[in-house]
Parts: sequence; C-alpha cells; structure tokens
Amino acid sequence: MSLDADLIADRRRIRRKLTFWRVTAIALIIFAIAGASIVTGNRTGLLGVRPYIARVTISGLIRGDRERVEQLDRLGRSSTARAVIVHVDSPGGTTAGSEQLFDSLSRLRAQKPLVIVVDSMAASGGYITALAGDHIVAQQTSLVGSIGVLFQYPNFTDLLSKIGVKMEAVKSTPLKAAPDGYEPTSPEATAALNSIIQDSYSWFKGLVKDRRHMNDAELATAADGRVFTGHQAIDLKLIDELGDERAALAWLGKDKNVDTKLPVRDYALRSRLGDLPFLHAATVAALDAVGLDTLARRVDAWGAFDAVDRFNLDGLLALWHPAGTD
Repeated sequence: MSLDADLIADRRRIRRKLTFWRVTAIALIIFAIAGASIVTGNRTGLLGVRPYIARVTISGLIRGDRERVEQLDRLGRSSTARAVIVHVDSPGGTTAGSEQLFDSLSRLRAQKPLVIVVDSMAASGGYITALAGDHIVAQQTSLVGSIGVLFQYPNFTDLLSKIGVKMEAVKSTPLKAAPDGYEPTSPEATAALNSIIQDSYSWFKGLVKDRRHMNDAELATAADGRVFTGHQAIDLKLIDELGDERAALAWLGKDKNVDTKLPVRDYALRSRLGDLPFLHAATVAALDAVGLDTLARRVDAWGAFDAVDRFNLDGLLALWHPAGTD
C-alpha cells in the first residue's frame, strides 16, 4: 500500500510540473509574439517616435464600432502622425454606423490634414465616410455616390397563407412592431417608415451639400440614389480629383504643407485581438501544441463569432448593391 501511495504521489508531482511548464511555455510564446507585435507596431507608426503619414483603411460593411472610434481619437492625439490618408472601399452599412464613423473622422480632420482615397467603391455609407475628408481622390472607374437611405424587410404573408399558418399578435398600438412581415403592411405603417427614410435622407443630402459646397440644382442631380464612376463624379462635385495615393500625397504637400518625403505607414483599425491576425492564429497553435486543444478551439471560436457579428446589420441602411443581388 505504501508503494502505491508513493507512486500516486510521484505521478501527481509530475503532473503538476508538466502543467506548470505548459503554462510557462504558453506565456513565453504569447510574450514573444506580443514583443514582435510591438516591433511591428513601431514599424507601422503605431508606437513609433519618428514623424510619419498615417494610412487608415475603411473597407467592407460599416457598422457601429466603439473601439474604432477610440483608435481614431488616439491617432488624432498622436504627435508623430503629421497627416492621415484614409482609403475607403465600402458599399456602406448602417446609417448610424456611417454617421459615427463620419463624426470620428471629422474630429480627426480637425486635428490633422485628412485626405480620402476611394479605391474600388465609396457608396452610400462609404460615401458618408468619404465626406469627412478635406479632399477626395478617386480612380476613374471607382464607384462613388448612391446617396440615399434604405429600409428592407421580407413579407411572408403569401407564403404563410399557402401553408395554412397565421400569425396572431396583440399590440399596444397599431404601429407597434410594424412592419412585422407576417401581414400586409398598412398604409399607416408605410407612411411611418417613409417619414423615417425621408428624415435620414434629408440629413444625408444636407451633409453632401455642406461638405461638397453644392447648390440645390447640383445636389438634386447627384443625390438621386445612383452610383457614378470617378470620372462622372468629378463633374458632379462628388470628388475633387482623379488619381490614387500619389495624388493624395501631392495634395497634402501642396495644400497642407506636409512633407511628402515622410514615410506612409499603416494604422490598423481592428479589435484588440484582431489587430494582429497572426497573434490570434499563433495563440491557437501554441495552445494546441502544448495539449490544451479544448482551450484552443474556444479561442478560435471567439474569432469566428466576432466575424459573424460584424455582418449583423440592424436598422436603417446606407448601403449600395446592384439590383438582383444579395
């Protein structure tokens, strides 16, 4: 019995030591990766001490993002960033998220020269974002505009009647939760939705008129919901110049007296873990390598849930897509 007890005790000691070294190995790997990220951050201007021009990229669907607001505010306070070039490549997103991004970039513009470069597209909420710049540059074939607001919802009335299902509801008022998609939309509900749409559309048009210095006739032509090529947009006063980042740099030097010989460095706008995708991937790999595969799967799943959340768009949309596509 004494021998068995000694064996059990030895195994427990070995297990504790093994767990200790596993945890130590994980910590060392993560600290090494974090150290590499700091070095990378210095190279990209995130933590550097030398003057530079920051390059910010806004791409994909736009929605509310408090951390992005904080990062842009932090960039505005940076003493080493002399100017900001914002690359926009977005079909838009939620109206509220686009407004939030516009406000954040406007605060940044008040602190540093800010120029917009439209890559493939700056439509709807993407164009709201572009309006925050002192100067907008786009390529000839970039898509720009789509000034308007959209509210879409499915209506299952015909489908439910065919399968013999009827949705019942008790409401405090007829317009509560209208439209709900389970019954024909009433004229009152349609009027209420149209009021919201027109109010947001008026705000969008006012923004364009103010930022692009348009008269009523010019605004009426540019704000009918269409997208335009960069070549068309320059005549409509939606952009200022045709070109790419080189044109943006030249404008910064000519109009804002920014030293164009300064390095242009990326300033990433992502979540804390998502700032460095390789950090997330390396952490998962490290956990898996030391035998903690269950925890590795959880960390990996957190990243997947975040990706799904980014595409969960609610509310009014300032979003462009070709008719007949999803």
